Amino acid sequence: MEKTQLASNISNYEDQVVSLEMERIGDTISSLPTEDGWRTLKPLCLYQGFWCFPYYAESIILGQKYYKAEPSDIFVCSAPKSGTTWLKALTFSIVTRTRFNSSSNPLLFQSPHTCMPSFHRSFSKKLDIREPGLPLIASHTPYASLPKSVKDSDCKIVYICRDPRDAFVSLFHYIAKVRPKENEPISLEEAFELYCEGKSLFGPFWDNILGYWRASVERPRKVLFLKYEDMMKDTTLNVKKLAEFVGYPFSLEEEQQGMVQKIIEMCSFEFMSNLEVNKNGISRLATNVENNVFFRKGKVGDWKNHLTPEMANRLDNIIEQKLIGSGLTFNP
Repeated sequence: MEKTQLASNISNYEDQVVSLEMERIGDTISSLPTEDGWRTLKPLCLYQGFWCFPYYAESIILGQKYYKAEPSDIFVCSAPKSGTTWLKALTFSIVTRTRFNSSSNPLLFQSPHTCMPSFHRSFSKKLDIREPGLPLIASHTPYASLPKSVKDSDCKIVYICRDPRDAFVSLFHYIAKVRPKENEPISLEEAFELYCEGKSLFGPFWDNILGYWRASVERPRKVLFLKYEDMMKDTTLNVKKLAEFVGYPFSLEEEQQGMVQKIIEMCSFEFMSNLEVNKNGISRLATNVENNVFFRKGKVGDWKNHLTPEMANRLDNIIEQKLIGSGLTFNP
C-alpha cells in the first residue's frame, strides 16, 4: 500500500474515532454542572474540579484517552491571563532560533497563540496534534487533568503564574472584549465574586496554580514553575533558565552575539503589541476575536487601579488561606 493511501486511511480512521468519541463525550458534558455568570458565548462547565468551556472539556477528555507523550514534548502551561502570550513567544523563539532569522520568524506574522498547537483545543479536530519539527504544546489544562502519559513521561512542563489580583483584572478585561455583543456585560464586582468562588476559566485559580507548584517541588527536573513578576524583574536570568530547562541552552557564543537579548526584545510587550498582526489581525483561536485582545498592558500591579482596598484584602486572604503550607507565596 502506498504511503499516501496509508496516511489517508489512518486519517479517516482517526476522524471516525473522534466522531464516535464526541458522541459519548457529549453525554458526559451535558450532565456537568454549569455556570453562566460570566455571560460568555458558552456557559462554563465543571469538569474534574475545574471550570472550562464545554469544547475545552471535550478536548481534555479526548487527550486523556488518546494522547501519548513523547520525551521530547514541551508543554507550555498557565492559568489564563497569567503571562501566557509572553511565555509562548519566548519558548517558541528559544526552541526555533536556529530555524528562523530575524526577518522570517513566524512570530512576526502570526499571533504566538497560533505558533503552537493547543492541548485543550486541538483534540476535537484530530488526535495527532503535534506539528512536525516542533515539540511545543500549549495548555491551560490543570495539572491533575493532563493525560497520565504526560505526567509519567520524561517530557518537560513549563508553567507561568501571576499575582492573582493582576490575573483577575486581566481576565475581566479579556472577557469584556470577547463577550458576544448581545450578552449583557458583567460588572467588575460580579466577576470578582465569581473569581473568589473559584468560578472562572480553568479555575479555581488557586488549584490551577497549586497543581503545577506541587509538581515542580516533587519533580523539579520535569516541571519548571515561573512567576510573571520574577520574569519581569530579571528577564535575562529567567530566559536563560527557561532555555536550559527545555533542553535548548544558549551557548557562550550565542550569548556573546546577543542572542538572548534579541529574543527578549522581539518577545517584549512593546514590540509584539505593535506588530501589524497583533494590532489588526484576527485570532484563529476563536471566531471574530481580534489578536489585540491578548495585549492589554502587561504591567505588574495594575490591579491597584481597579480593585478597592476591601477587594484586594479579600483576595489576599483567600490566597493566603489556600496556599498555606505549600511554600508558595505572592508578595502582598
